[in-house]
Amino acid sequence: MYSALRDPTGWTLPQVLAEHASKTPAATWITTTEGESLTFSAADRDARQVAGYLAQLGVVAGERVAVLMPNGLDFVRAWMGLGYHGATTVFLNTELRGAFLLHQINNCGASVAIVDATLLEVVEQLASELRLLKRVVVVGGNAASTGTGFECLDWSGWRNAAPHAGPLPAPQDIACVMYTSGTSGPAKGVLMPHAHCYLYGLGTIDAIALQADDCYYIVLPLFHANGLLMQLGATLIAGIRAVLRARFSASAWLADVRKHGATVSNSLGALAAFLVAQPPSPDDRNHRLRAMLNAPNFPAHEAVFHERFGVRDIISGFGMTEVNIPIWGRVGHSRPGAAGWVYDKYFDVIIANPDTDRALPPGSVGEILVRPKMPWGFMAGYLDLPDKTVEAWRNLWFHTGDAGTMTADGLVTFIDRIKDCIRRRGENISAAEVEAVVANLPGVAEVAAYAVPSDLPGGEDEVMLAIVPRDAQAFDRNAVLGQADQLLPRFARPRYLELMSELPKTATGKVQRAVLRKRGVVDAWDREGKT
Repeated sequence: MYSALRDPTGWTLPQVLAEHASKTPAATWITTTEGESLTFSAADRDARQVAGYLAQLGVVAGERVAVLMPNGLDFVRAWMGLGYHGATTVFLNTELRGAFLLHQINNCGASVAIVDATLLEVVEQLASELRLLKRVVVVGGNAASTGTGFECLDWSGWRNAAPHAGPLPAPQDIACVMYTSGTSGPAKGVLMPHAHCYLYGLGTIDAIALQADDCYYIVLPLFHANGLLMQLGATLIAGIRAVLRARFSASAWLADVRKHGATVSNSLGALAAFLVAQPPSPDDRNHRLRAMLNAPNFPAHEAVFHERFGVRDIISGFGMTEVNIPIWGRVGHSRPGAAGWVYDKYFDVIIANPDTDRALPPGSVGEILVRPKMPWGFMAGYLDLPDKTVEAWRNLWFHTGDAGTMTADGLVTFIDRIKDCIRRRGENISAAEVEAVVANLPGVAEVAAYAVPSDLPGGEDEVMLAIVPRDAQAFDRNAVLGQADQLLPRFARPRYLELMSELPKTATGKVQRAVLRKRGVVDAWDREGKT
């Protein structure tokens, strides 16, 4: 376990890695399901050389560098190398395409990006509109110049670089930017200090009681805080082994857990539903898995993990990229359906009247408001959006936009979203971004995108479109959705579509999404053929 576990002056993950490399150099930190591995000393050495390579390229401390990569050891090298150098990693979702990806690369201001060769084409397609990007470091493929306006460099150059020997970043320095979608407009970049990133992992350690003999099985993408910080960050702080899979597979999950001796793992949203839907096997209890973090924790799923798979503890939590995880479940204290208790060592949480921001009595339904007790244990703001930062932070509380209840002893239950957003299988989706894509397609006069409940337990929402066609008789549903699929990330593709003669609007012309949500899917076309 990291020696400065609860000393906020040491809350940076590069400092943690440097200590483990010095004290337990030969201990394995990460094993991939493809058979690769990385010790703490090798991770430290590689990170320092990546930092040296970045310095050769002219990257300076504090500069934002975009990373578009799938799970793997090179992702970890890039992340930690940027951290050692004091640069800011801008994590990009590998599902992003078109306008979604263009906005984030341009918005973050990166002149350098580290891109996996399998994803280079999606960046090249945007070359004429990328205002600031000058160089792309290509991982695992041909780095020859493509004539697209930016220079392509070979990632393997880090192996010959002189190692970084400078100071490591401080807890208040910005470690990374992660983009999150909200109620309107394009995704916002969340500025995340090193202490904020560290606290994600510390919360996991406390909630799940990680011990020296634990092994964490990680299947969630590392470009999100759950996979990278709650899980991999926790293994780094605890000094334990992580097993990393490139992509979630329900059919391979139990075999991986068994093979690698995993004792803890995380699920998210619909992934738990996919796991419990796997055919029963005599080997369902033949494993060492003792605990899982499931969010949201659907009670029926918890029962299956207990009874069928023999997992002792199912723990939930509540958090956001902006606010960390201020609410956690506890080992040995199952509360099916609840998010958990306030993590009151480091956070204040109240349930407030959304109109007045005044705290409500225990048991009342109101908005979940959060603030940190530790410096830099929270986001530092939204990138270049001071107005949105102030709006979210009004009255010195961060407004989550989520409704919940809290008991007198701090047990919080999530009820529903107050804000108008879509969340599908762990991804926040901006309705405005979806609408901007679909509105420009042939035959579409007006469009509204909104959330409807998923029919998959734990699946959260599905994306639904209400479209007013220019010509109802000539409207080609399949053509429009086919074009939309090419322009939208996979997680944002609509499942339901309803054609309307007009959209419900307020007197000021604002689309009434609440009215559309209430209508549901009764009259909608379902691309999965269920209605």
